[in-house]
Amino acid sequence: MKKFWRPRYLIILGIAALALLLLRQFGPLKPQKSPVPSPAPVVNEENILIASGTIQAHEVANLTFQTSGLLTWVGVREGDWVKKWQGIASLDKKELQKRLDRQLNLYLTNRWDFEQLQDDYQETKERHLITDQIKRILEKAQFSLDNAVIDVELADLAKRLATISTPIEGIVIRVDTPNPGINITPAATFIVVDPASVFFSANVDEADIGRVIIGQKVKITLDAYPDEEFEGKVEKIAFVSTTTAGGGTAFKVEIFLPANHDLKFKVGMNGDAEIVLK
Repeated sequence: MKKFWRPRYLIILGIAALALLLLRQFGPLKPQKSPVPSPAPVVNEENILIASGTIQAHEVANLTFQTSGLLTWVGVREGDWVKKWQGIASLDKKELQKRLDRQLNLYLTNRWDFEQLQDDYQETKERHLITDQIKRILEKAQFSLDNAVIDVELADLAKRLATISTPIEGIVIRVDTPNPGINITPAATFIVVDPASVFFSANVDEADIGRVIIGQKVKITLDAYPDEEFEGKVEKIAFVSTTTAGGGTAFKVEIFLPANHDLKFKVGMNGDAEIVLK
């Protein structure tokens, strides 16, 4: 019986000694903890600056006559489309010709008076006896002659400009005197706007203008189309500030608009611009 247990006893001792050796070598087994996940990156929302504004146009022609006269022809109405250099309206050229004739007569009168004075004082000039009084008389005659020449040139210019034409292509948005047959003054105005040159003009507060740069994307919402959104970009930033209705300081920012082929964008429309700063 003793011979049978002795080998088992030795085996048990060997296992215990091996376990003790492993425990000293590696230490007690520690329970493994589940890995802690790293914090997810925080995604910031787009940094947007909102500014109110209106639609304006770069190409605007304010057309007026150079002089008063009888309006004899009006070739456009508000809303008409006109081509570049197309005639708009004309004054009575007969009356303008009479004014030109009168200025020519006044010029000839001044010229003859001037030449007569030169002849009267010719001997005095040759003998170098011109006094300050005579010098003033001769200079005054020269000034009168010069003014007569200018008046003739102005009258001739008024006749040649009796018909006004538009320097741009676009839509006629204002006609002060649509009916011919009445006398008008140079204050009468015809206005033409090129719809292809429209842009959105927004006023950005002084505190925010430093974050606005040319080329930033812009989302535009107009009061006339509340369910639509138009994409644009910052095209120009004013160098000089303006004073707002509330007395604050703001800078005008011009925002490019999409093509206006269907005349959807009209001058004076109000809306908001969301400038994407980042």
